[in-house]
Amino acid sequence: MVVGVMGAMPEEIEPIIGRLENVQKHEVAGNTYYTALYGSIDLVIAYSKIGKVFSALTAATMIEKFGVQKMLFSGVAGAINPELKIGDLIAATKLCQHDLDITAFGHPYGFVPEGKVFVEANPRLLEIAADVARKLGVKLKQGVIATGDQFVASLERKSWIGETFNADALEMEGASVAVVCDALNVPFFILRAISDAADMDAGFDFDTFLQSSALKSAEFIFAMLDELDQAK
Repeated sequence: MVVGVMGAMPEEIEPIIGRLENVQKHEVAGNTYYTALYGSIDLVIAYSKIGKVFSALTAATMIEKFGVQKMLFSGVAGAINPELKIGDLIAATKLCQHDLDITAFGHPYGFVPEGKVFVEANPRLLEIAADVARKLGVKLKQGVIATGDQFVASLERKSWIGETFNADALEMEGASVAVVCDALNVPFFILRAISDAADMDAGFDFDTFLQSSALKSAEFIFAMLDELDQAK
């Protein structure tokens, strides 16, 4: 089985690469991809760089060039749902693009013709994640994640995204990865650890808690890889 593990920034994949042996590097399309064996799983790992375009390019490359059959995304996000606190984990049940707007043509926010507002994550991977959370004694929320090419640090924008999409968290890559995986029939799972509250203090909180939140997300991803390896 070939499994892809993605992050947006180096900090989001460094905890994963650091636990692997005999890692190989591959330069493709202006990015670096790392391959390694984990148990019986062939891993392909990359950080895409920030934003929807780079993350879509990276996901497509991992699938088309490296043959990824399942995609796991590990990273951080800003909270919308007040129940989510810094360090909490959320798995996306579905994702949307909050900055996609052709409402002038009568369409809802987040929609384009022949597309859809929400892309749903793989139910089986969500079940595995729930089992992992129980085994680890970790609280894992499942909910809607909104993606956009904006670092949101505004209460007004945060509230609008929450109300418009019933979103629980927001970030800058998940929905574009979801669109690619959905189009290419690759099951995907998006995990985020909360690093900030997407408000006026978001910049400070993000820098402070990025590494600890990314580490927590990466540890959960490894537990999922263990489950996938055993289920093979």
